[in-house]
Amino acid sequence: MAAASTFPLALLLAIVAACCVAGGEGGALVGDTCTASSASSCGAGMRCATCSPLPGMGPPVCSRTTPLDPKAHGTDLAFNRYTWLTTHNSFAIVGSPSRTGTPIIAPPNQEDTVTAQLKNGVRGLMLDAYDFQNEVWLCHSFGGKCYNFAAYQRAMDVLKEIGAFLDANPSEVITVFVEDYAGPGSLGKSGGRMPKGGGDWPLLKDMIAQNHRLLMFTSKRGKDGSDGLAYEWDYVLETQYGNDGLVGGSCPKRAESMAMDSTKQSLILMNFFSTNPSQSWACGNNSAPLVAKLKACYDASAKRWPNFIAVDYYMRSKGGGAPLATDVANGRQQCGCDSIAYCKRHQRWLLLHRRQRLQHQPQRWLLVHRRQNHQRRRRRLLVQRLIDEAFIHLINSMVLIYFYSWMDSMIHMRIS
Repeated sequence: MAAASTFPLALLLAIVAACCVAGGEGGALVGDTCTASSASSCGAGMRCATCSPLPGMGPPVCSRTTPLDPKAHGTDLAFNRYTWLTTHNSFAIVGSPSRTGTPIIAPPNQEDTVTAQLKNGVRGLMLDAYDFQNEVWLCHSFGGKCYNFAAYQRAMDVLKEIGAFLDANPSEVITVFVEDYAGPGSLGKSGGRMPKGGGDWPLLKDMIAQNHRLLMFTSKRGKDGSDGLAYEWDYVLETQYGNDGLVGGSCPKRAESMAMDSTKQSLILMNFFSTNPSQSWACGNNSAPLVAKLKACYDASAKRWPNFIAVDYYMRSKGGGAPLATDVANGRQQCGCDSIAYCKRHQRWLLLHRRQRLQHQPQRWLLVHRRQNHQRRRRRLLVQRLIDEAFIHLINSMVLIYFYSWMDSMIHMRIS
């Protein structure tokens, strides 16, 4: 009898737990605990790992490694209307073997190969190029020079990885930012028409059709003529890197860049990483603080969302991480939604139509924008209210079941 009377309470607790937690094979959510030894513990686009390598950080959890495809709703927008996940010092990889015979002691910034990064949806790569041993190497410098203990790999090897990925994925576009300390004629060329003066770039679908799918920007003036590379600061606004760029609520520019609100450049690169690369720092900051920085840079950049979000250790976070931030920026750019996951094709058309129609009517655009936000808030509140009411009804029903079962057991006990 005792077992019969406690069953409804156990069922009640199980149902409450099921309402609050989802997980398991194929249905794991970000933050769910998982088994690191099992490749299938988390769903597609996620991995199972501890957020920080420091001891005592808890069990492995599912975290995102891959953003939603920015092209999921089409390629009919200008290239500067998309946002791409970007890795800072993409070549500096944890556990890299020495290619010079001297162990590498320079700090790493990423955890997987350039090819793996590209397979995970990274579409922007940041490389530091130096003349070293009669070749161009990707290297951390000391005093402006590359040494064997800081030389990670040859630039040509990474360019071959990029080329192989582009050959295997004919609808993808990759952008490379080269902090360039190498001599002329040492790197490849950038293809396609690049608009100066802040104008829109070609449509993404046209760039793909014409095979203009590798964009290479150099930090060195003059290579745009001699090497056919694009001088970055003619086309890109870039935020301050390192700790100086992490002050909350602000979005300072990098020294070489024009002011963030300049309209003469139509691409925006947002840096978000600490001066000294740290997996633990990335774990704690590659989520909510990163999304908050997005909004600050939107406000500072003449109401434009970043096109490239550059981070260290892009797979580490306590939430959706850098992939989530990429989804947010694409959603805001492409359809005015909080994530590209909420975009629909007709929403993108309406957004473009309204932008064109209201571009000379800022007050009216502001009213439309506020009305849309108000409607979205009302819908969210309504859905939350329905969920709350259903949950309360479920609890009440289970309590009644438990009460009647208990009363029934008491009556049987008295009769017996």
